[in-house]
Amino acid sequence: MGEKTLDLPEPFRIKMVERIRLHSRETRERLIREAGYNVFMLRAEDVFIDLLTDSGTSAMSDEQWAGMIRTRQAYAGSESYYSLEKAIRDIFGFKYFIPVHQGRAAENILFSTMVFPGCYVPNNMHFDTTEANVLLRGGVPVNLVIEEAFDTQKVLPFKGNMDVDKLEQLIKEKGPAKIPLIMVTITNNGVGGQPVSMQNIREVSEIARKYGIPFFIDACRFAENCYLIKMREEGYRNKSVKEIARELFSYADGCTFSGKKEALTNIGGFLCTNVEELYERFKSLAIAIEGFITYGGLACRELEAMAIGLYEAIDEEYQAYR
Repeated sequence: MGEKTLDLPEPFRIKMVERIRLHSRETRERLIREAGYNVFMLRAEDVFIDLLTDSGTSAMSDEQWAGMIRTRQAYAGSESYYSLEKAIRDIFGFKYFIPVHQGRAAENILFSTMVFPGCYVPNNMHFDTTEANVLLRGGVPVNLVIEEAFDTQKVLPFKGNMDVDKLEQLIKEKGPAKIPLIMVTITNNGVGGQPVSMQNIREVSEIARKYGIPFFIDACRFAENCYLIKMREEGYRNKSVKEIARELFSYADGCTFSGKKEALTNIGGFLCTNVEELYERFKSLAIAIEGFITYGGLACRELEAMAIGLYEAIDEEYQAYR
């Protein structure tokens, strides 16, 4: 696939440690019994190494902590809002954005605005909260990932792609009026975090525009996906991750994003679009359920941490280390 295997040290220095403890086997067996063998019911303090998720559990950088301390708290018009706006426009290229407390809140606003009972929402593969938010509004989530994604023995550079033939077939069968939007999730979490190619994004975008259907990207792992495009897709080796991201998002009408992934923060997210009419509808709902649009249910320090973390996520040494 054109990738080089590099045995590199971590591109960071650890400045702080947290003490953890390992219970005896006897104690661990008792704790898991008491939790009904449901790991979600364990107390975090009793878990020696927690592999549940990396969402919101990332250590933050010294630059993020410094930014969080420097910024001021304000209900409206905070400087951190504008820092995040600048970062989003620079990396993603979207004109409008709304901060939210995490990714599923962005999904809530998006689908509450666009999904209606009996409609169909195609995706390469819905994340569980994405699927739930579609179902809650009476929509039907449709997963259209390529068949090769389920063949664990087959090695392909982009096993997260959407099957564009199936997408067009669905649109023809149900009619464009029954499909309020098309989504693509990058990377494709439902099939092991497999990436999606730029060509596939472009083809989905062309179909969406052909039928006049809005196209949104679930961008939670955008930086990793763009790095894998750089490493695996012809024509992108000499482009930066940011340049690849700008091209990728130029094919979409908007995106949802969880800052708990690739803004390397413990909380936060946002919803973006280039469509002013959609932004106005999103904004009205966001104020009612998340908070004023310049803080989105977050302390301003969390906005600042996301603004800084987005740039740290597209650092190619960091992505190579991942």
